[in-house]
Amino acid sequence: MRTAGKSWWLGLFLTASCALAASVDLRNAVVVARVEAVPEVERTAVTVLVEEIEKRSGIRLPVASQAPSSKTTVSIASGVTVPGGRPEGYRIHIEQAGRTVVKIEGVDARGALYGVGHLLRLIDWGPNRLEVPAPLDVTSSPAYPIRGHQLGYRPTANSYDAWTQAQYEQYIRDLAIFGTNAIENIPSQDERQSSVMKTTRREMNRAMSLICRRYGMDYWIWLPVEFDLRGPAGKRRAAMLKWFEEYLRDTPELTGVFVPGGDPGNNPPELLLPYLAEMARLMRPVHPKARIWLSMQGFDKGKAEYVYQYLERESPDWLGGLVAGPSSPPVAGTRLRLPGKYKLRLYPDITHNKICQFQVPELDQAIALTLGREAVNPRPVEYARIHNWFAPYSDGFISYSDGAHDDVNKNLWSALAWDPSRPVRDVLADYARFHFGPEVAAGAVDGILALERNWHGPLAENGGVEGSLLQWRRLEAQAPKLDSNWRWQMLLLRANYDAHVRRRLIQDSALEKEANAVLGRAGEIGSERAMGEATRILDRVASEPVSADLRARIFELCERLYQSIGLQTSVGKYQASGAERGAVLDFVDLPLNNRWWLEDQFASIRQLPTEAEKVARLKTIACWEDPGPGGFYDSVGNFAKAPHLVNPAVDPIELEDDRIEPLFWWWDQGKSRARLSWQVTMWPRELVYEGLDANASYIVRSTGYGKALLRIDGERVLPTLDGQKMGEFAEFPVPAKCLKDRKLVLTWDIPNDEGHLNWRQRSRLSEVWLIKR
Repeated sequence: MRTAGKSWWLGLFLTASCALAASVDLRNAVVVARVEAVPEVERTAVTVLVEEIEKRSGIRLPVASQAPSSKTTVSIASGVTVPGGRPEGYRIHIEQAGRTVVKIEGVDARGALYGVGHLLRLIDWGPNRLEVPAPLDVTSSPAYPIRGHQLGYRPTANSYDAWTQAQYEQYIRDLAIFGTNAIENIPSQDERQSSVMKTTRREMNRAMSLICRRYGMDYWIWLPVEFDLRGPAGKRRAAMLKWFEEYLRDTPELTGVFVPGGDPGNNPPELLLPYLAEMARLMRPVHPKARIWLSMQGFDKGKAEYVYQYLERESPDWLGGLVAGPSSPPVAGTRLRLPGKYKLRLYPDITHNKICQFQVPELDQAIALTLGREAVNPRPVEYARIHNWFAPYSDGFISYSDGAHDDVNKNLWSALAWDPSRPVRDVLADYARFHFGPEVAAGAVDGILALERNWHGPLAENGGVEGSLLQWRRLEAQAPKLDSNWRWQMLLLRANYDAHVRRRLIQDSALEKEANAVLGRAGEIGSERAMGEATRILDRVASEPVSADLRARIFELCERLYQSIGLQTSVGKYQASGAERGAVLDFVDLPLNNRWWLEDQFASIRQLPTEAEKVARLKTIACWEDPGPGGFYDSVGNFAKAPHLVNPAVDPIELEDDRIEPLFWWWDQGKSRARLSWQVTMWPRELVYEGLDANASYIVRSTGYGKALLRIDGERVLPTLDGQKMGEFAEFPVPAKCLKDRKLVLTWDIPNDEGHLNWRQRSRLSEVWLIKR
């Protein structure tokens, strides 16, 4: 039973056949470790095995340098020749001739540590229970040499900045158990000492380097050049190089320095590359093996071409390679142009959910408004596909992460970079077994997959959200001992929060519909009475709460997460660095209808001079989404209200222009009072209408910002009304010839003359009506 580099099937096989297979009882085993001339990482591997077993079973295995004659032993060694093994690889096998020996043999010291991690993921553990399945003989080596995560100790992180050195070490250990071999810190950006930090930036920078040394991890830093190299930046340049020189002397281990070309930073490569060479000159005497890495984030074709030609012409030895991150040139093209001596590292954003590199497909606006950009976000199926699509172009990855909320995603990427053939369910089973225990592992896997599906498609129509909550409630009742486990707490938070948002969305939508019906009768009952009754209807959200129990549970879990892992879910209560930085508690009561907008409209309407004007405006508001008989309405970025949108789910792998996926705008720190349909925009690929009246007259009406370059059945149509501010109408007549087949296809040309504008000032589309006249 041997494999080379493909051990994924083992856990699956053992799970399916555990009732039939034998097992080895390790409760009385002795760990046999070498004592002379042993690499530090091998000693760490022994410590990890003993301590992690004790945490889970209460059993502390003794360590000896010689194997006892009668007891079961677990031996750990590195520098062993493993057939087919590559660097960092290992073999785990059980010998049962006479006494039982579980052997962990690493090709190198790292291999010994990763072999220990594999064994820990296999063990069936519990109170006074410690068994490993047998027979067992597996050989495994990683597919990609770079497998890492950014754990920047800086104030903008939503949890890392609250950690102690011990918490950092435990987290790095946990990642190593799943195959991670690189950690990237952010040692200098934003020099603030946040109120939750327990140690200085300098102390933590040094501590992280030492932790990585103990675990054999590569230690990287992310170091942007945020000042303008083109201007009079002499003082800032000198200060930064002086800081860098001091940092190098203060850092025991350093593997790579990643300098983003943009986001942040906006220097042309003809100035940036010589600056990087100067950094390398300072680094060489202190860390001769370390290299500089550059990303081309935000580079246009001309800037990217300059970099490629520079590398071909100068071939600098100080450069380790290029990094492909958000807003970088296409990965395949970069790999093709990159000279063979350089590596290509991915920098995937696995931490954000919207306005990001890999936005959640078909994300409901209610989720985007409340859970936002940095909520707990297990996305195993999506990220498995994304990893396995881009990884073959690369030498591996170090992810972009800003907190512990993406923990599932981190472990998935590490596991797949070790072996891309592993099924997602197998990776999750390892994760759940190791962190939660064998008894609930299968149910937790189902629960994690369910949380990912909660975010796909119209939320109000997704009854599976309630099923996810029931699943996690059953698991919670089954495993009360996991009450203090922060990973468990995060998943429970998501299950409760998703259901809370869905229940509130359904209620808020119904209340707005009821209020609009009253506003539509303003001509009969008077404008003031209509607005008063509508307000009382909308206010029932407070007097008749539909989710008080879930809301209370959310507050409880957020408090526990702050205490257990420093997760900052509120700006005011838990010192989150910003509302968009995972502060989900601050949005738990956010209106999921247009209540705020209606309140502001009522205030404006009361200032109108005549009753007739007031009634007319109220009628417009009441019928805003009602296109009239024979008409249709789409809020193009809100999939729940866009029935005519073709192919609404934008595949992040195929995405060439992010303007064709929904853009969830972040106005007023997430508390915008604008109409909800204006807070999400998109250039749709197509809106298609069928079964129209061939003898009728139609107009297309739209709202958005800037230009709306409409085509009807491929033909450009000019507007008769050309509102270009948000909330103003643009109107286009439908040519009679287009109605002969009773079908219309609407498309929009994306303006190509706005490249000089900031993305926030570029044209966008929010709503479309097809109105029958």
